[in-house]
Amino acid sequence: MGGSRLIDRVRGAQGRGGRPGAGRGSGGTSSAEFERHKHDLHNELLESMDFEQVGNTPREELAQRLRVTLTERVEARNLPLNRLERERLVEEILDNILGLGPLEPLLRDPEVSDIMINGPYTVFVERKGKLSKTNVVFNDQNHLMQIIDRIVSAVGRRVDETTPMVDARMQDGSRFNAIIPPLALDGACVSIRRFGTVPITSEDLVAFGSVPRPMLELLRGAVRSKLNIIISGGTGSGKTTLLNVLSSFIPEGERIITIEDSAELQLQQSHVVRLETRPPNIEGRGEVTQRELVKNCLRMRPDRIILGEIRGGEAIDMLQAMNTGHDGSLATVHANSARDALARFETMVGIGMPNMGDKAIRETTARALDLIIQQSRLPDGSRRIMSITEVTGMEGSIITTQDIFVFEQTGVDGQGKVRGRFRATGVRPKFTDRLASNGIRLSNELFRFVKEV
Repeated sequence: MGGSRLIDRVRGAQGRGGRPGAGRGSGGTSSAEFERHKHDLHNELLESMDFEQVGNTPREELAQRLRVTLTERVEARNLPLNRLERERLVEEILDNILGLGPLEPLLRDPEVSDIMINGPYTVFVERKGKLSKTNVVFNDQNHLMQIIDRIVSAVGRRVDETTPMVDARMQDGSRFNAIIPPLALDGACVSIRRFGTVPITSEDLVAFGSVPRPMLELLRGAVRSKLNIIISGGTGSGKTTLLNVLSSFIPEGERIITIEDSAELQLQQSHVVRLETRPPNIEGRGEVTQRELVKNCLRMRPDRIILGEIRGGEAIDMLQAMNTGHDGSLATVHANSARDALARFETMVGIGMPNMGDKAIRETTARALDLIIQQSRLPDGSRRIMSITEVTGMEGSIITTQDIFVFEQTGVDGQGKVRGRFRATGVRPKFTDRLASNGIRLSNELFRFVKEV
């Protein structure tokens, strides 16, 4: 972070006093009193700071100095606060000056996967697939806007009345989206999709019950045999997590190129090229789309192409790449079933190639795709693979498919947990010979597999 930006952040962190009851004090001190002490100490600290020195001090060193100074001033004032409240007071002032204010405790919580801000006084989080309201609040709308501006300016973006929507990647890799008035009627709204610092592994998916081991071994063989795989599902169903796991099955030594709107994938291989789209600037120029990146990556000698999400005209370029030697490609798409995913491809190819006939689109799709994995988030918050479907070809003008594995929900137990079973349909996939040619042999028992959950 540059010195001038850090100075602006510190100067811009002036306390605002907060609305009544907005504080997070606990124990014997009221929220209003806690906020008053915080406001007074905050202003006192800012008045005593040498901003020229601030600009020349590394952030970590500055944070340590400010923590020591604040702790000394809290002790000197002999405030009617218990030890935990004094520690919280110091941390909240530091969060406002150097961090993201009230969001910092949520960003430090490893269990929080989503943060949703609906105006300055309403903040929800998702933990383990369940939404819950928090007691986190901002002082007012200006305080929330200051935090939003702090996030977007750190990644070279802006948000104001002329550009009231912004989608960006935070410095820790989290996906950030904000929409502000006049489009958001009840105050600025923010969504932060967080990603763990330690990627979820295939063993984690088995432990979570998202997929049983035999199904995972089939997918491992499919990736190693360079089948073209699409992961289909709704928002928050775990598509990107599953894509990360499948990408871990790619052998070391292959050149992998990833294309995303906001870089979220955490590939572990050594030879990875990461590409990210760019939105237009304030004059509406300079945009770089996924379709342009797909076309460009074909000139970069990729062994594998991984597309974070197919959502538009890039679908035709991706399908053509799969049909012209770029086997083993992986991508995600928003859809509610395997058949819906194929219908979405037909729509998206029509966007990218409007003069292409319906039958030609379906033939291109059927030749390109090998597997469609349907992922869903169930009512209890768990994420499971609902089906693994093979694309087998064409019959007349219809794309033919066959389910290899499915998950069948049978009910809900007393704790609200979904009960059901994974089972093989008994169909032996056509790509078995392709796996065998790569040294991967599937036992007959695999296609009689049943597992209750």
